[in-house]
Order: sequence, then structure tokens, then C-alpha cells
Amino acid sequence: MGFNCGIVGLPNVGKSTLFNALTQTAAAQAANYPFCTIEPNVGRVAVPDPRLDVLARIGKSAKVIPTSLEFVDIAGLVRGASKGEGLGNQFLANIREVDAIIHVLRCFEDGDITHVEGSVDPVRDAETVETELMLADLDSLEKRAQGLIKRARGGDKEAVAQMALIEPLKAALEAGRPARTAVPKGEEEAAKRLQLMTTKPVLYVCNVEEGSAATGNAHSARVQAMAAAAGAKAVIVSAAIEAEISQMPEGDRAEFLSSLGLEDSGLDRIIRAGYELLGLVTYFTVGPKETRAWTITRGMKAPGAAGVIHGDFERGFIAAETIAYDDYVALNGEAGAKDAGKMRVEGKEYVVKDGDVLLFRFNV
Repeated sequence: MGFNCGIVGLPNVGKSTLFNALTQTAAAQAANYPFCTIEPNVGRVAVPDPRLDVLARIGKSAKVIPTSLEFVDIAGLVRGASKGEGLGNQFLANIREVDAIIHVLRCFEDGDITHVEGSVDPVRDAETVETELMLADLDSLEKRAQGLIKRARGGDKEAVAQMALIEPLKAALEAGRPARTAVPKGEEEAAKRLQLMTTKPVLYVCNVEEGSAATGNAHSARVQAMAAAAGAKAVIVSAAIEAEISQMPEGDRAEFLSSLGLEDSGLDRIIRAGYELLGLVTYFTVGPKETRAWTITRGMKAPGAAGVIHGDFERGFIAAETIAYDDYVALNGEAGAKDAGKMRVEGKEYVVKDGDVLLFRFNV
């Protein structure tokens, strides 16, 4: 089950610097973590989770395997992209394929780095990109509607249902609002199948100068206010610092971050926020060979979670032996949890919780 976040933004905002730092950090971790660059602009990066090492220590595991997210560095967008300006068509095609959007905004002043709009204004830049995405989505829905209207008038039930979904989305876009603000309740999956760009969840990343990495600045404060008003999230990072960290030995990073007043790297915060943005949770399997993290969508039931490991686990699912992470740690592993009555046997209707340590029983 792969999940990916597309990194977007205007030219010269630092998105490729961030992407390169992400992939270099992951490459440096390759001795311990699975990592691959699928294409030059696609990288798979481990999701930081301190629980893994704790579980591995208790389970005396030989290997630790984290879960991962894909990040896609999407070609820079310029005003007019919805009409094919710049690399507009490539940009729009790539962004339709991702699960969530990480929108990098320039929140630093630097006379040596040209801004395509002539001045630094991250809220304006966010609106520029969002407008281009809305225009492209509106064009897409108008084309769909042309083929559906006649069928709907003729009583075609499928066409009627499609129009009932499309009309409120189209009305929102015409009013200058992203489609995500008008998805009818219960129609989230149907809306996803339309592949609209403005139904995708968005995380704003404020790229600030080094001195503002810990506290942010006036530009990032405006972005945070904009994100809060839209029900979105914003993360403050310094791409310059992240690029520097990615070149450091692992053992030197914590001290360097601490000297800057930072508890963790901006990239770690982006990865975690991207994970939350996609509505993902983690469960674990623990054994002498390996402790491993597995990604599922929030609300998934036990058979579906088993299927992430192997299709046979889902097809032949019998039950899931389940221990909550806190119980596993407090009782020093599986045997202690069993003795204390903290290991439960859950069936097909069990909704897997974040942090569950699971062992699946199945029969094929």
C-alpha cells in the first residue's frame, strides 16, 4: 500500500532543495532502512517513529524496518499553468497522481534569489497555485458534465448520481472555493475518483531563513493564519538547514539541531505531518527476525490490515492477537502482556488502532 505526497510551489521557493534534502537523508539511512529513488523526482523516505526501537529492544529483533512515504518533486508551477503556461500540463498530470499536496512557500527575503512575482508574499503565492488548480478542476468537471447532462435528462440513474456529485463541486469552484469545501457527506470516495486536485489535502511548508527556523517570521505567521482559517496545517522549516543536516553524520545531527533551538529536523516534521494529512496510522509486528512498522488508513479493520502484509493473510483471516503499544512496553513484551490479560484476540470487525502490536492468525 503506497502513499505519496506531491511537493509543489512556484519556482525558486526551495521545494527542490527540500526534496533533495529528504532523499539525501534517506540515502544516508540506507544501511538501516529500505530506501529507493523510484525516478529522479520520486523518493521513498522512512517515517520517523521512536516506538520502533523500543519494541525491537524488547523483542530482541535482529532488524528494524520502518514504514515509509513517497515524496514526488513536481515541476514548478507558474501563473497560467491551467492554460498550459510553463510546464503546466506536466505539472497538472503529475499532481493528479498524488494522494496529498505539500505546498512549499517562500517565507524569506534574499535579493540574490529572484522571485517570479517580483516580491515575497507567501499568501499571494498560495492563492496563485490554488487558483490554477481550481481553474484546471473546473475545466475537468465542465467536460465531464457535457457528457452526463443528456444521459441524466434521459433518466440514466448513474448519470443522475454523477451530476448530483459534480454540481456542488462545480458551484464551489465557480465561486472561487476549492472542491474539498463542497464534497457531499458520504461521497468522499466517489469524489476521489474524479481525480480533482483541489479535493486533495494540503500541508503548507513555510521555508524561512536559518535564523527563523525555530520561531518563524512575519511571513510564516501569515501563512499559519491562512492555513488555520482553511482548516489546514502549516510547518516551518529552513531548507538551507535541512540541506546541511542531510550531509551530516547521524550522530552529529541532534547536537546541531539543539544549537539552533530545534528539537527535531524540519524534514521529520514534514514527514509526520504528511502521514497525518493522509489519515494514516501505524501498527507493528515484532519478532526475533524483525520489528516492522506497517501503514494503514485510519479506521481500517483487522483483515484489511493483515492484507497489507500479504493478500493471503486477508483472504484466510481468522483473528488478530492484539497488544496495545503501551501495554507491550509496560509489561516487557508478549509473554508479560499475556500473563497480565492484556493480549486480546480480535475478529474481523476490529478497527486497528495506532500503535497496536499484532500477530495474525490465518488459514488459506
